[in-house]
Amino acid sequence: MLQNSGVAITGSGSATPTNCLDNQALSQLVETSDEWIASRTGIRSRRLATAQESLSAIATLAAKDAIAASGITPLDIDLIILATSTSDDLYGSACKVQAQLGATKAVAFDLTAACSGFVFGLVTAAQYIKTGVYQNVLLIGADFSSRWVDWTDRRTCVLFGDGAGAVVMQASESDRLLGFELRSDGTQNNCLNIAYQPQSQELIPGVEVAKGTYQPITMNGKEVYRFAVQKVPEVIDKALFRANLSVDNIDWLILHQANQRILDAVAERLKIPSHKVISNLANYGNTSAASIPLALDEAVRADKIKPGEIIATSGFGAGLTWGAAIFQWGR
Repeated sequence: MLQNSGVAITGSGSATPTNCLDNQALSQLVETSDEWIASRTGIRSRRLATAQESLSAIATLAAKDAIAASGITPLDIDLIILATSTSDDLYGSACKVQAQLGATKAVAFDLTAACSGFVFGLVTAAQYIKTGVYQNVLLIGADFSSRWVDWTDRRTCVLFGDGAGAVVMQASESDRLLGFELRSDGTQNNCLNIAYQPQSQELIPGVEVAKGTYQPITMNGKEVYRFAVQKVPEVIDKALFRANLSVDNIDWLILHQANQRILDAVAERLKIPSHKVISNLANYGNTSAASIPLALDEAVRADKIKPGEIIATSGFGAGLTWGAAIFQWGR
């Protein structure tokens, strides 16, 4: 065991369903238009999972690419963390991913922190590595939010898409996770949720249980926007302070891909030029916990992000939760 080792992020991967729904097609479902959606969100299209596609299968595809890019095999993986809020099984899908990968030595569990899930998972995985417990950790962010969208509600149905992204994190002599900060505020939980909707069922006289399902995604868009624009710059500043770095040291900013207006507003407040902001929102919409690793992987494979460059990332969303991490890409 490596005691108090550093952490390096050595490989990335991503996968999305093939089914694509653009804004023009969406306008056949609800009263909207490509111009209305794009001008308010920056989204042009989104990928949607069919009833036959599983979250675990898409997560496994992303994971395979990340493992291959890192130069190891599934048998080298010690731990799998699946950041998701929309697992195939209410008990979790991480173990199914472990089986599909053939990562027989890995322990696996789900982590639920909605759109902040990847950042929370990144920090969680790092603690196992830094303390020497595990050397190779697979972190996946995957969500099929379309499962819980009300397709008659144009305030929310235009926003969400499905996908998965993954990274491999490994023990390293030098620590590439430079700083982080995580936050939660449950007093604003009602601003964004998929709430349980129970119905009372009497088993025998005097004994009732709650039985039901979950209601579709509900969101107070104005409050979520206000929350993100205020809190995200603050938490990135705090993470930079912990890393002993300044905004000028950032090579790339990868935010949770929720809304282009939020991305622009956060970058402006931090005084980060637009050419340093990674955005693939137009093609995928809000893929929740998948959005950061999906954007990261695309930028890495396009040779945009290069080894040694410093990335500031931040996730924010339901809970409400938000967090930031500063890391150097590569070994």
